[in-house]
Amino acid sequence: MTRVVRVHRFGGPEVLTIEGVEVGDPGAGEARVRHTAIGLNFVDTYYRSGLYQPAGGLPFVVGGEGAGVVEAVGPGVTEVKPGDRVGYVVNSGAYSEARLVPAERLIKLPDDIDDRTAAAALLKGMTAAFLLKRTFKVGPGHTILFHAAAGGVGLIACNWAAHLGATVIGTVGSRDKAELAKAHGCHHVILYREEDFVARVAEITSGANCDVVYDSVGKATFPGSLDCIKPFGLFVSFGNASGPVDAFNLVMLSQRGSLYATRPSLFAHIAKRADLEAVSADLFDAIRTGVVTIEVNQTFPLAEARRAHEALEGRETTGATLLIP
Repeated sequence: MTRVVRVHRFGGPEVLTIEGVEVGDPGAGEARVRHTAIGLNFVDTYYRSGLYQPAGGLPFVVGGEGAGVVEAVGPGVTEVKPGDRVGYVVNSGAYSEARLVPAERLIKLPDDIDDRTAAAALLKGMTAAFLLKRTFKVGPGHTILFHAAAGGVGLIACNWAAHLGATVIGTVGSRDKAELAKAHGCHHVILYREEDFVARVAEITSGANCDVVYDSVGKATFPGSLDCIKPFGLFVSFGNASGPVDAFNLVMLSQRGSLYATRPSLFAHIAKRADLEAVSADLFDAIRTGVVTIEVNQTFPLAEARRAHEALEGRETTGATLLIP
């Protein structure tokens, strides 16, 4: 039997239950992966709560990011073989000791990228990669605002954006997190619980505002984020940590200088295998060259997934958090 963390009804962390299942042999196009580390991400709470709907409905196994070793492959699999170290990002099923994964979604891990780094980095790091290099190509002369700068994506993205030559402004919720953000690329840090971030951005930029705002917070930072963007700039909403942004009148974009707005997703950017390989290779190169650092600041046993979710939603975590089978 293999232990998994399953949800039978949507709700808070209390709906996470530990169960035993039989994984079975991989079918055509599948591989069975024995996990060594599992990534914990805020998006997991969206699926658990029902904000996002799991593809197969209820019940489902939570989690979309993991790393481990291929135990077996099914007919027609050419991407990986038994014994390969792999990582992946999918929609669900990662909170488990072992599982079946579509082989074409697996990423073979380089020898210099260990399993825990991969499990901590793939979803957050590839998210940072597409945000900075595809959604808006950040470079010298740009000023960006990144909300939740001390979070898992934030620490990676701010480091990376600074390396690309941008001036990086980050918002955080505490002084400890402010120091962490400064150590990971933020040139200016705003304590959003103590300061008006819109006024501070105007002060920092002498009224010029930002070329792009990256917002994973959602309801609590909208429409303030729009007020931090210069004319023709871009609002990138990629998360809902405080709740989703309500429907808004597009005239708000016109009133603030013909702004652009987008709601991108990682899965759209890595839907094709060639793109999955390209984006992950870009991330691995950034890690090995020191452009970004992946810091696993918290680990929880798989059986304590509920406690891990409580810590994540309570804003008690920084950087990356792992579940260990």
